[in-house]
Amino acid sequence: MAVFAARFAVTIRSMSTITKYSSVFTIGLQNTFVYRWNYFLRALFGLIPLAGTVFLWSAVFKERGGGLHGYDYGSMIYYYLLTLLVSNLVVPTEDEWQIATDIREGQINALLTKPMSYLAYRTSIFLSGRLVYSFVTLPPIVVIFIYFREYVVLPNDPLVYVFAAISTVMAAFIQFFITYSLAMFAFWILEISTIVFIVYSFEYFLGGQMFPIDIMPPAVQAVMKWLPFYYELFCPVAIFLGRLKGPDLVQALAIQTAWLICTWMWARFMWRRGLGHYQAVGG
Repeated sequence: MAVFAARFAVTIRSMSTITKYSSVFTIGLQNTFVYRWNYFLRALFGLIPLAGTVFLWSAVFKERGGGLHGYDYGSMIYYYLLTLLVSNLVVPTEDEWQIATDIREGQINALLTKPMSYLAYRTSIFLSGRLVYSFVTLPPIVVIFIYFREYVVLPNDPLVYVFAAISTVMAAFIQFFITYSLAMFAFWILEISTIVFIVYSFEYFLGGQMFPIDIMPPAVQAVMKWLPFYYELFCPVAIFLGRLKGPDLVQALAIQTAWLICTWMWARFMWRRGLGHYQAVGG
């Protein structure tokens, strides 16, 4: 009887927790949907760099007259189409600035008095934001895919879709936990923009947005594969393109899982240290 009562209590607490963060998710949807046109315009103007990339690689391949590390012009364009799609699915939108504002303006005080994890609270808002952002920005991306449909080659192996989806989800959470950790610097400094832009510059260069990682020299690739940036964007795209197979695929997913755990633990650590500092100075 005591065991049954304990299990029932755990079930009730779990349902209460799910209901609580589901409510946060719903509120996040409502708040984020207000900015749907901002997101649409951002996605629309985000296509301008893609146009520049198309012209750049067109000139490169015409000059070379051949392929580049297994890429031809078509597969290179397809790579950038996939990076555009994945980045719209996984990259946080304004989360670091919102968290920093919560800290700087003392808005977290209201949450500290409630039985709620701030990390779980922000995760719920992040997920709701990603849902709305993806819903709003996917139509122009679909149009671009249709325009370049002659370069789109879908995988024949169903497992590729599964592994690419798993990698994309992990990439989203890795990016969010890094964003969350960066925002925690607001406990110590007034303005976090410099730190954020430095880290984002590394992400842009080392994450595969500027160029495919696997066109780099092998020694450079070997180093980059151990950095988290490799798994924030390039990894799911490379899996979908079939450029990570067999042992390389297993290794990539294992390292990505390790970075997911590490960034989650670091996010929790930064929150505890920052909150301790915040309370010590009378926040």
